[in-house]
Amino acid sequence: MERTGTASRTEKFSQLLDQLSEELAFTIPGEDTGLLAINRCLMDMEDAAQPDDPAQLSAGLRDARQWIDLTLDGSAKFSEETITNLNAWHPWMMRLIDAWQHGEAMPAIPSQWGEAATTTPPPAPSAPASTIQAAPSAEEKSITLNLQDDGELLREFHGESVELLQSIEEGLIVLEGNPTDADTINSIFRAFHTFKGGAGFLHLGAMQDLAHDLESLLASARRGELSISSGIVDLILAGADALKHFTREIGAQLNGTGAGSPIVVPTSALMQRLQAALRGELPPAAPPAALEPSPSITPAPADQTDEPAEIDPQADEEKPSNTLASRAAHPPTKRAASTPATPGGAAATETSTGFVKLDTLKLDHLVDLVGELVIAQSMVVQNPEVQKLTSRTLDRCLRQLSRTTAELQRNAMSLRMVPVRGAFQKMSRLVRDLAAQQQKQIQLLLEGEDTELDRNIVEKLSDPLVHMVRNSVDHGLEGPAERMAAGKLSLGTIVLSASHQRGGICIRIRDDGRGLDASRILAKARERGLIAPGEEPETSRIYEMIFMPGFSTAEKVTDLSGRGVGMDVVRRNIENLRGKIEIDSVPGEGTTFTIILPLTLAIIDGLLVGVGDDRYIIPTLSVRESFRARPGMVSTIQEHGEVVSVRGRQTPVLRLGPYLGRPSRAVKPEDGIMVVVESGDSCRALLVDELIGKQEVVIKSLGQSFQNQHLLAGAAVLGDGSVGLIFDVDSLVRFSDRGHATPAKLARQTT
Repeated sequence: MERTGTASRTEKFSQLLDQLSEELAFTIPGEDTGLLAINRCLMDMEDAAQPDDPAQLSAGLRDARQWIDLTLDGSAKFSEETITNLNAWHPWMMRLIDAWQHGEAMPAIPSQWGEAATTTPPPAPSAPASTIQAAPSAEEKSITLNLQDDGELLREFHGESVELLQSIEEGLIVLEGNPTDADTINSIFRAFHTFKGGAGFLHLGAMQDLAHDLESLLASARRGELSISSGIVDLILAGADALKHFTREIGAQLNGTGAGSPIVVPTSALMQRLQAALRGELPPAAPPAALEPSPSITPAPADQTDEPAEIDPQADEEKPSNTLASRAAHPPTKRAASTPATPGGAAATETSTGFVKLDTLKLDHLVDLVGELVIAQSMVVQNPEVQKLTSRTLDRCLRQLSRTTAELQRNAMSLRMVPVRGAFQKMSRLVRDLAAQQQKQIQLLLEGEDTELDRNIVEKLSDPLVHMVRNSVDHGLEGPAERMAAGKLSLGTIVLSASHQRGGICIRIRDDGRGLDASRILAKARERGLIAPGEEPETSRIYEMIFMPGFSTAEKVTDLSGRGVGMDVVRRNIENLRGKIEIDSVPGEGTTFTIILPLTLAIIDGLLVGVGDDRYIIPTLSVRESFRARPGMVSTIQEHGEVVSVRGRQTPVLRLGPYLGRPSRAVKPEDGIMVVVESGDSCRALLVDELIGKQEVVIKSLGQSFQNQHLLAGAAVLGDGSVGLIFDVDSLVRFSDRGHATPAKLARQTT
C-alpha cells in the first residue's frame, strides 16, 4: 500500500515537472513570460509534498521557491541567473523523483543552491515607531489599469481575487478559534502568495506590495516566529479588506465606471503596522475613520465624518455584523470626483454580476441526467403503444413535454459552454510582445471569437495555442526586409480562427510567412535517421516530422526556438483530447495549422441511417446532400474504385456495408441512398440502405477500449433504447482502401 502511495505521488510530481519544463523552454531574461505558470506549478508541487517526503525534495522545493519569490518581489521579470538555476534545477528534480520512485540513492543538492537560498534581500526600511500612525495621502500609491491591452487578464485576476479573498476571510475565522491550525495558516499564506503573483504580473504595484507584507506575516507564523493573536488576525483582516477595496474598484472599471482613472486605497499606515508586527512590536489599533485624512485642508465637520466610510455598509451586507471580519478596519477608497461612491449602486452592480461557484463534477452529473431524461422522453414518445393512442389531450401533453425537455437540454448544455474569445485574446498580447522582441511587424486577426466550446476543452487548448502562435511568429513570419524583398507587405499577418466544421471543432492558425521548407525538414530527418537515405516520402509525411520530440531545423538556439521543445507537446496535448493536427503549407505564401477536436460531451444533430439491421449516426454538419442514385451514375475508375457523378464532380463511393463487414440490402447503388459527406475540401459518397431520419442525440464516450480507433467519434442511445454509433466523418472521407486495413479486414484477421 505504501509503495502504491509513493508511486502515485511521484507520478504527480513528474506531471508537474513536465508542465514546468514546457514553460521553462520559453523563459526570456528581462521578460515575465511563464512566470505565473511556473509559480503555479511550484505551488502545486509544494501542496503535493508531505512531511515524510525525502529531505532533498523539501530542500529543492525551498530553493526554487526562494528564486521565484525573489523574482516576484523584485522586478517581476526573470533574470539570467534565475533562468540558469531553474534549468539546472529541473533535471536535478527529475533525477530525484526517479531515484525516489525506484528506491535508489538520491542526488545531493548542489551547494551553491543552498548558499543562494540563505541569501535574502535586505528588508525595506521602515518608518520610526513615532510615525506609524501618520499616513499622508500624498504618499499613497495608486494603480492605473491598462484596460485596452490587459482587459481579459484583469477580468481573470478580478474573478480569482474575489475567490481568494473569500477563502482568506473564511480561513481567518477558523484561525481565530484555533490559532495553531497549520493547515489554515498554510492555506491563507498561499492565497496571499497567489494574489501577489497575479498583481505583480499585471504591474499592480500597490496591491503587490500589500499582499507581499501580508504573505510575509503569514510566513513568519508558519515558521513559528510569530504567534497568531486576535490583534494579528484583525491586522490581516484589515489588509484583506484593503485588497477587497482594490478588487472592487477594478471590477467597477471593468464594468465601465471610471475607466482609466487611478485607483488609490490608503494602505501606507496599514503596511507600517504590518512591518511593526514583523519586528515583533505590538501593532497599534487601526485609526478611527474620523482621524483619517480628508481631501480638504481643514478637518471635516463632525456631521461629515461618516462620509468616507460609505463603502463599509456594503461590506457589512456581505456578512453578519457579529462576524470576525466585520470588526476589521475598512480603509476607504479614493475615487475620482466624477464617479462618486454610492453604496447602493455598488451593491447592485456586484449583485447583478455575481457568480455561484459550482463543483464541475456536479455540473457533469446534471448534464448526464438531462441527457438521460431526453432519452427517456424519446422512448416514451416513440413507443409503439403510445403512438397507437388517439387522444388529443395526450398529444398536447407529449408535445409540451418535448418542448420543455428540449429547452432544459439546451440550457443544461450551455452551462459548460464558453466562448473562445478569452483564450484568443490572450494571444494578442503574446504576439505584440514577441513581435517587439524580434523586431517584426505582425498583426493578429481573430475570427470566430464567439464560437462556444466546452470549458474543459478551452482550458486544455491554452498551452497548445501558445506554442503554435510562438511557432508562427518565430519560424513562420519573416522580418520586414525579407518580406519586402519577396514582394510582400512588411506587415505580417497571423489569423486565429475557430468554427464548428467537419463534425467537430476546428481551430486554425494561419500565417502569410515563408511556409515550411520540405527539403530542410527532409534533410534533418535523414540526418537523424528518421527516414532512409533513398526513401522519398510524401510531402504530408515530411511535414509531420516537425512533431517529433526534439526535432528542430533551427540553425541556432534562440530565446523562442531551436530547443526542439514545443510542437511534440502540442500534438501530445491535442491527442489527449482525441484530436489531431493537420498542416497545409505553400512555400513563400504561408502555413496553416488546423486543430481538429472530436465530439465529446455534447449534443449534436445527427442523420440516422440504416445499414442492414444496424443504425449509425452521421453528424449533419458534415452532410452536404443525399440522393438515390440512378442507373449509370456510378462508374469504376482503375486504381480509384467506384465514383459517382455529383453535380459534375466525380465523388468517391464508400459502401458502408462491405467496409464495416455488415450485411447490406443495397447490392446495387440504385438500391440504397447516397449520403455525400465532406471534410475540408474533400468529400465522399456513403452508400447506406436507408435514411431513418434526423435526430438530436446525446454523445456518449466509447471508453478506453476504443481510444486507438478513428472510425467512430462516440455513441448515442436512441429513442427505442438501442445504441447508434456516431461516425468520425473525417476518417471516412480520408480513407483509402489501397493498402489500408478496413474494419472488415481487421475482423477477418482476428477470427
